[in-house]
Amino acid sequence: MHLIPRFFKAPKQSFFLFGPRGTGKSTWLKQHFPEAFWVDLLKLDQLLVYSATPEHLREVLDANPDQKVVVIDEVQKVPDILSVVHSLIEEKRGIQFILTGSSARKLRREGVDLLAGRAILKHMPPFFAAELGKNFDLTEALELGLLPLVRGSIDPKEVLKTYVGLYLKEEVQAEGLVRQIGDFARFLEVISFSHGYELNVSNISRECYVARKTVENYIEILKDLLLGYTLSPFTKRAKRALGERPKFYLFDAGVYRSLRPLRPLDVPQEIQGAALEGLVCQHLKSWVEAQTEIYELAFWRTRSRLEVDFIVYGPNTLLAIEVKHGETIHPQDLNSLEAFKEDYPECTPILLYRGKTSYKKKEILCMPVEDFLLRVDPNHPLINPSLK
Repeated sequence: MHLIPRFFKAPKQSFFLFGPRGTGKSTWLKQHFPEAFWVDLLKLDQLLVYSATPEHLREVLDANPDQKVVVIDEVQKVPDILSVVHSLIEEKRGIQFILTGSSARKLRREGVDLLAGRAILKHMPPFFAAELGKNFDLTEALELGLLPLVRGSIDPKEVLKTYVGLYLKEEVQAEGLVRQIGDFARFLEVISFSHGYELNVSNISRECYVARKTVENYIEILKDLLLGYTLSPFTKRAKRALGERPKFYLFDAGVYRSLRPLRPLDVPQEIQGAALEGLVCQHLKSWVEAQTEIYELAFWRTRSRLEVDFIVYGPNTLLAIEVKHGETIHPQDLNSLEAFKEDYPECTPILLYRGKTSYKKKEILCMPVEDFLLRVDPNHPLINPSLK
């Protein structure tokens, strides 16, 4: 597969580049920093050297004073090396350090704070639909997701099957994050049913036959490994009684489909609907994370069961986005957005659906979801002002 240009732009200063395995972090860096000195901690020989002697990095750079870019790949494997990086940055040698990671767990506990803001945090998500352009196919994306690792493979379905197993083996089991790997594997299957829904930890605990505290820990592990995340309820200036539980999403629609077992009584439309909502969510989350200003991605749900899937809130921005899997919009599909608009008149309400035509109904922009996804570019506003 030829290299597809990414929207990601590297800062000029040192930075962390986080993203799940297979999002193309290393590929992008090798393309844009071909002369960088590379420390690959997935290679056993380098892992052993730097685990035993993190100061070896200083020795190498002392011997190569003209080296101005250093990439440390999968830095969470040796958190102690961050102390050396911190010291080298303080010495103002003019070196840009790029530190990639597919797990935030060890870094959050042992390392990131050591750099005290001297390296900013950036994210490499799966592909944006707009990066694929004319090669983006919504039906395919709902089935296989948008991971570069998967899209670039000969057998995408087989890669998806082994993807989570890779994490189980190399991150969860190898790092001793859980005591019973079988329990965690069962948890992954069970939590796939929560994709796009409010988290009910007690129900998941019963389904997994493990303690509630264990499930809470498993969810944190998923978030630390960047495989899943939660959205908080939008409560600013609330005028109604609102729900309090967060919603959960797996980070990629294809990973969701690979984890979600098919059962005899399942309704395919429900699974497709959850996949579609997750696909929109991963685009919105990636857009929010790429902004230099602070934005919030949340959802809105009242105790009376009115719900808006996504709220994007930030500088001069308040978008309320509802996602429907159907090709036709019915009057009741607009109820939640109308209620949110009543409470927040300044918002821009948008309903995304599987139809082919954009139009406005009751001040709500109804838009084909594929058109919306193809417009999501972190270097531009989510919605062109002319569309509002």
